Amino acid sequence: MSLIDLLRTALRSVSANKLRAALTMLGVVIGVASVIAMLALGNGARAAVEATFASLGANQIQIGQRFAMDEGEFQTTGRTLTFAEGLDMLDAVPLVERVEMSVSKTVKARFGKNTVEISVIGTTADALEGIISSGDVQPVGWTGDASITTEDLLADGRFFSADEVFAGAPVCVLGYQTALDLFSGDNPIGETIWVDRKRCTVIGVAIELESTDVQQRYRSNPNEGLLMPISTVIQELYEDEPSVYMTAHVTDANRIDEAQEQITNYLREKHQIEQDADGVYQDDFDMTTRNDILGQQQEAAQTFSLLLAAMATVSLLVGGIGIMNVMLVSVTERTREIGVRLAVGAKQKDIVSQFLFESIIISASGGLAGIVFGIIAIPLAAALNQGVALLYPGSIPLAFGVAVLIGIVFGLYPAIRAARLDPIEALRYE
Repeated sequence: MSLIDLLRTALRSVSANKLRAALTMLGVVIGVASVIAMLALGNGARAAVEATFASLGANQIQIGQRFAMDEGEFQTTGRTLTFAEGLDMLDAVPLVERVEMSVSKTVKARFGKNTVEISVIGTTADALEGIISSGDVQPVGWTGDASITTEDLLADGRFFSADEVFAGAPVCVLGYQTALDLFSGDNPIGETIWVDRKRCTVIGVAIELESTDVQQRYRSNPNEGLLMPISTVIQELYEDEPSVYMTAHVTDANRIDEAQEQITNYLREKHQIEQDADGVYQDDFDMTTRNDILGQQQEAAQTFSLLLAAMATVSLLVGGIGIMNVMLVSVTERTREIGVRLAVGAKQKDIVSQFLFESIIISASGGLAGIVFGIIAIPLAAALNQGVALLYPGSIPLAFGVAVLIGIVFGLYPAIRAARLDPIEALRYE
């Protein structure tokens, strides 16, 4: 039989039992739709990770104190990272052009009879640039039509200068909500507040901010707190010098690995870290770049995608079992027809081809329908995954190819069984 004759015969046989064929391909439809929707979820998760960390500049190195578990609690190891080390890094590390530093502490702020317990962040004069580059917050109602500038982050007054940071000036910038809590809507600029019994002059008020991540808007409030020069916070609010968190900006993003090595050597020299007996350095600091974070998060997202795809593939296998079951029933019902075909000269390969084509038609039709339903299901999957689901283009040919393969694999045994029937016994079958 020619290919066209085989295809025509297979289509006629499948269409003779439309309801049964439709119910049989239902498993394949669900499986293919699941594969497409699940891969869309995984692809959306990867895209969300990239979007989250894209704001972390490619030329930035995050440097923090290393912690270790001790008696069930995290304790710092070795020496702390100091403000002076951050200042000296600019001269000691050629590839570093700027170092942002910060410390934080919970304090009580008071003005008149109003008192609030808030977090004070001691930072350098370029803190506003760091806030913008992080991309974590934006002014409330920001449309995104233009880039955010440092002026856009201030509602009133100014931010402290580098000279004030070096001098340890007792000045501060209030968060939007903190200004309302302390001054009840009055102008705070120039007023003196008390921060843990230390006097501080208000020189600025931040604009009302919101998190760029919608989910984070219900977990934290960026409008509560105040900013002070890091030197002032260390000198006035700490008894012992705290560990400073640093962000080193590298002159050339392509040489970030070299910059990491220079910073490592600098800090090892400062902290007098030597190799142990095994030739290993027991560093008391950690460094992280965007590539480090992206690599870890994308690996986790990839594992998540594979798990979802594996779960969806199970649905396809169930659909394949359904196809095999129906094809075996079809072979039994058409035993006399098979006997007649074999008796008039049909070859075994013709019988195999006919039943295999029927199985492939069912699975391929289910695959096409599954693709349509899978694409339609992506918005629903996005809603269940908090708006993160993106169609992975490769999932369409992948899912369809697997569906056809399911039809071949699970249709092969019934086809071979039909071809091996004894013509005489088949003709006698009632």
